[in-house]
Amino acid sequence: MAKKAHEGQLRKSGEEYIQHPLHAALTLAKIGMGSKTISAGLLHDVPEDTQVTLAEVEKQFGKEISSLIDGVTKLGKLRLRGTKEEIYLENLRKMFLAMAEDVRVVIIKLADRLHNMETLDAVDKEKQHRIALETMEIFAPLANRLGIGEIKANLEDLAFRYLDPENYEYVSKISREQYEQRRKYVEKVAVELKKELLREGIKVLSISGRTKHLYSLYQKLKRHDMDINKVYDLAGIRVLVSEVANCYETLGIVHKKYRPLVGRIKDYISLPKPNHYQSIHTTIFGPEGKFLEIQIRTKKMNDEAEFGIASHWIYSENKKSFTDLIFRKKTKIPEKEMAWIRQLREWQKEFGENNDEFMEGLRIDFFKNHIFAFTPLGDIIDLPEDATPIDFAYLVHSEIGNRAMGAKANSKMVPLDYKIKNGDVVEIITSREAKKPSRDWLRFVRTSVAKSHIRRFLKKEGILL
Repeated sequence: MAKKAHEGQLRKSGEEYIQHPLHAALTLAKIGMGSKTISAGLLHDVPEDTQVTLAEVEKQFGKEISSLIDGVTKLGKLRLRGTKEEIYLENLRKMFLAMAEDVRVVIIKLADRLHNMETLDAVDKEKQHRIALETMEIFAPLANRLGIGEIKANLEDLAFRYLDPENYEYVSKISREQYEQRRKYVEKVAVELKKELLREGIKVLSISGRTKHLYSLYQKLKRHDMDINKVYDLAGIRVLVSEVANCYETLGIVHKKYRPLVGRIKDYISLPKPNHYQSIHTTIFGPEGKFLEIQIRTKKMNDEAEFGIASHWIYSENKKSFTDLIFRKKTKIPEKEMAWIRQLREWQKEFGENNDEFMEGLRIDFFKNHIFAFTPLGDIIDLPEDATPIDFAYLVHSEIGNRAMGAKANSKMVPLDYKIKNGDVVEIITSREAKKPSRDWLRFVRTSVAKSHIRRFLKKEGILL
């Protein structure tokens, strides 16, 4: 249907238009999406760009597919009034509302954007820069927040090429030169390590070399004065094993064979990243004294790292009964992974039409690097970098925020504007008597949740107009 509908249409590159939805659908298939999402990917431009209506699509393919297409179409529509900034923000609002309704709509949009970035050469320079900037600021962080690492990395590299061509070429050159030098070395260590693991009775599903994506490498180089010799994880080895227990056994065997670099062991299995990424990372002194990063994870963790929220469709498909497959019952995504998507919806209602606050909150609450802190009972609280004990308090409960009068980090008293560090155990000291949030708190809190609770309380008390 898509091929027939787009017949005679050409893209700016000169290729047949059908190539675009085909590439988008292929990306969706690669990350494990089901037939309905892939069908919507193939048809996503049909109602908007051809004579075939959404009603015709619904008649032939059903309500679920037409609803997904309608969601993607709505994301692409601009308002006719207002400044470019307002139009841009309105699109963001639509995107997040769509995500709260059905996250598959946004996954289709990411696949659509990936192919548009791969063919960006065909448009003029001004449009290239605008689309690349939007991709770097919105779509790549969104893919990251959904945990789809492969799409996130590809979008960043493609945007980097247009936003900073000089550094893109420089980093590409370094990467090519360094990787070629290290490829044989990595292969040699992988063979050695696999033998050792098999000798110790570890079932290795796969062991392979990996390199850093260009934009990720550039970010690392910037932190190290552009000195490639200070980047320890330019190339590395990824080990996939069958069970979680094997991950820790493998780590012990790696450290028995090669000396680890102190301070470079990261256990993201017991403490996953906010986007639910899980793996063990360790940097070792390999043969010839060269640094090498080893990543250890299960196959399921690897799929979740590459496909993120989409991986739940893969694993649930395998567990579905024949009846479920016929009736295509919806896959349930774990509660913890949907919580922040629903929070977006509530958060947008809070800001109404205040675009400045919407954009600022978006950058901090959802796209900024996140850290973990613990309550004294061991509960994990997910916070943006530079968050304070007041942000922490409001995320635990609004009443704890309102009554906060002091804080401890790792059993030591800290000021209320203290910047919480990853892994801190934070205790909020509250007042039993009636306590009001301070207007001064608005100067240093970082999260939209804290800001909105403080403002709401102060307005109610007539302190803030």
